[in-house]
Amino acid sequence: MRTELGRCSDLGFHGAEAIHEAREARQIEPLPSARTINRILERRGALDGRRRVRRPAPPPGWHPPEVAAKRRELDSFDVVEGLVIKGGPQVEVLNGISLHGGLAASWPMEASATAEVVVASLVEHRRAFGRPGYAPVDTDTIFRGPRARPDVIGRVSRLCLSRGVVPVFVVPHAFGSRSTIENYNGTRQAKVWARFEHASLSGLQGCSQRYVTALRRHRADRIESAPRRRAVPEGWRLDLQARPRGRVIYVRRTGATGTVEVLGRVVEVDPHWLNRLVRVEVDLDEDTIRIYRLRRREPQDQPLLTELRHRIKRRRFSE
Repeated sequence: MRTELGRCSDLGFHGAEAIHEAREARQIEPLPSARTINRILERRGALDGRRRVRRPAPPPGWHPPEVAAKRRELDSFDVVEGLVIKGGPQVEVLNGISLHGGLAASWPMEASATAEVVVASLVEHRRAFGRPGYAPVDTDTIFRGPRARPDVIGRVSRLCLSRGVVPVFVVPHAFGSRSTIENYNGTRQAKVWARFEHASLSGLQGCSQRYVTALRRHRADRIESAPRRRAVPEGWRLDLQARPRGRVIYVRRTGATGTVEVLGRVVEVDPHWLNRLVRVEVDLDEDTIRIYRLRRREPQDQPLLTELRHRIKRRRFSE
């Protein structure tokens, strides 16, 4: 009857109410209600409207497969700016949080955070708790390094590479890529900065340290069950002049022509993969750039799109 009404009805109505009226006019028994007819049509898939298919979100840290499989830990870092103590200095806070274990760290400091301060803080943190497998960092010049010329690997990236940690640079607004550190930033602001009145920087640092210690104690079981962190060897020192080795990962979105920007250079990916996510792995040992396709709908399927030869020229690092 739905098909017949859609083809022959003067009004063209063929929904549940139209079917009910037509059956009633023809005195067809039994006569189910319009709601029952609508449920029958929905069960048969005979409705014009279609419900939006809501697929499950990809697992946390899905861009590197090792992190999604919980074989490696991932530490995220970010700087919170624009904090001012009344009658005191301007404050910035370097925050860090691990993905699987929830291991938190915070360093409130005066004035602007520099790459040297970030490196010193990360060295202190990793000596105490060990090294993760991956470290997503912000695209700010503090973490990335200067952008005046291509193929520049900054101080923070060299720190990660020197001890086998893969730095990951994530495109802004990539869904869920930085949610862990952003959530921690917001929670810490509410529980430490907005909850108390801080008279001095030292008072803020003490309050922040008490919060971090209590949070680590609260998450002790989760931290213990997280992927194993590797210890920093005794006597290790950062050599900024050594040639960087290992991998650097960039999570990027291709443009309208199927290209991405990596290391200050425009790289061709695929003319058919436009405005889509890709994972760009720069292998510094093999002088190779490998680009993998990323899809939130199928996070485990990350095929290789293209492989390029690219050697970074060795330059003296300006300290």
